[in-house]
Amino acid sequence: MAYDGYKARSLLEFPGAKEIVIEFHSLSKTYNMTGWRVGWACGNKELVSALAKVKSNVDSGIFSAIQLAGVAAIQGPQDFIKSMCEIYQERRDLLVDGLNAMGWKAIKPKATFYVWIKIPAKTDSIGFAAKLLKEANIVATPGVGFGKYGEGYIRMALTVPKERIKEALARLKSIS
Repeated sequence: MAYDGYKARSLLEFPGAKEIVIEFHSLSKTYNMTGWRVGWACGNKELVSALAKVKSNVDSGIFSAIQLAGVAAIQGPQDFIKSMCEIYQERRDLLVDGLNAMGWKAIKPKATFYVWIKIPAKTDSIGFAAKLLKEANIVATPGVGFGKYGEGYIRMALTVPKERIKEALARLKSIS
């Protein structure tokens, strides 16, 4: 899932990487299988093998119906991916442009269906997310939940229709 013609490169494309790198992939975003936790790892044979050993002792694997759904997604028609990216790009542009028009600082991501937003107030990310929930009925994820460098930011998802994003922007404007 990427926008504006961006294509993420694989680490495995770089010289020597196949000897030292393991790369993880997920079906979550591309195939709308969020929460199903289905994906794969590829790269260095020894690293993938070690991961398989650890994984086999941590859990019992993915429910077989989800595995079959993943296979069907990968082997099925892929033309819908482009249209899904266009939908998420429209949502991204609407949210980011709306936030920036209000004086917030949001950068359009090249990929994913989340937007990271610099908090426009002198508070921490947990406090600001709580304020949004209490005063505007908007759920945002505090950036600190992703580590110390996430502090000062919130994350919003683009998983709702444009009408809901417009509604959220109006609510944000009313409390700004």
